[in-house]
Amino acid sequence: MIDALLDLAELIAAFGGGAFGAALGPLPAFIFTGFVVIAGEAAAITGVEGSGAITGSVAFGPPFSPAISFAGGVAATAYAARRGYMDTDFDYHEAKNIAFALGTKPDVLAVGGAFGILGYWLQTASAELAMPYDPIAMGVVLSALFHRLILGYSVIGTVRGSGLLDMTPFEREERRPATDGGELVTDGGETEASAVDAAAARTGRFAVEPWLPHQYRWGHVAMIGLSAGIVGAYASIVTGSAFIGFGISAATLVFLNCGVEQIPVTHHITLPAGTAALAVWAGSDSGIAEGAPVAYDSSAVLAGTGMEVALIVGLVFGVICALFAELFQRIFYAHGDTHWDPPAAAIVFGTLLIAILYAAGVFATTVWVPWF
Repeated sequence: MIDALLDLAELIAAFGGGAFGAALGPLPAFIFTGFVVIAGEAAAITGVEGSGAITGSVAFGPPFSPAISFAGGVAATAYAARRGYMDTDFDYHEAKNIAFALGTKPDVLAVGGAFGILGYWLQTASAELAMPYDPIAMGVVLSALFHRLILGYSVIGTVRGSGLLDMTPFEREERRPATDGGELVTDGGETEASAVDAAAARTGRFAVEPWLPHQYRWGHVAMIGLSAGIVGAYASIVTGSAFIGFGISAATLVFLNCGVEQIPVTHHITLPAGTAALAVWAGSDSGIAEGAPVAYDSSAVLAGTGMEVALIVGLVFGVICALFAELFQRIFYAHGDTHWDPPAAAIVFGTLLIAILYAAGVFATTVWVPWF
């Protein structure tokens, strides 16, 4: 494992990936990951020689792995906001504005590159230890924890309302005491108390900031989990690719980045749903089972069952992961000042659940999810 962690070529590439993710902006970089995944999986499905490198080494490697380019960009955004480089009239704290391209400031890109290396280490350590979850998603989750600690942000933030899970202050449009939860200051550096009071009513941040204002109500979240879970499961079954739904979901975020309202975020739904469906659909003679990190268990409860069962399993996983992402955002995003990615946390949870169900004899394989 030490050799992998200290691979100089990979570390240099990871620095470049993190810095480039910061330059593009975290969300645009992630969207590009989706397009590369679609290209790689399409090439693999049609049998193009060497196509696995497109997904494995480019989309999920140092150039565009979400643990490297996206997480590096998120950390750079938090740094840029801390330095006062961002003034975009964003509704939330500027450090949460992951759609914003950070450009070419050397110190910002250096931070992105440094966190790109950290993301590579986190991703590689999980993979080398064969931890039973998505190592890339875990890299995204842990990188966000580290950027909050290193850059001086609160891990959770100040809880307002009746508790961590309460979104009603947002629904009532309650505001914080000042624009950024602090004090307005004159050019001479003296606090203006009256200006602070005025700002509280006029331009203060929301008391609670849901990750997606159009996708946080439990019933709505469950319904998009159900529908996207079916789509992700079906796409994976008919193509044999666990990642095709993820690529499609990530690519659809180009519309969200362009300001189209109500676009749902679904990659944390389609990836676990597609993987779980394949864990049910895969037969002992399938390429999926042969390429899995575990031997195919034909005695598993759901081994080799029909497409209908696989789709239902995908549906259930879609709902579970969608609801878990919402739970995570209410604890770690809504009260904080930086972006801590709920989809990544949900993918970690969903893939861990797949491994647990394999260990319990329910699933016949983990498909691609690492195993000890």
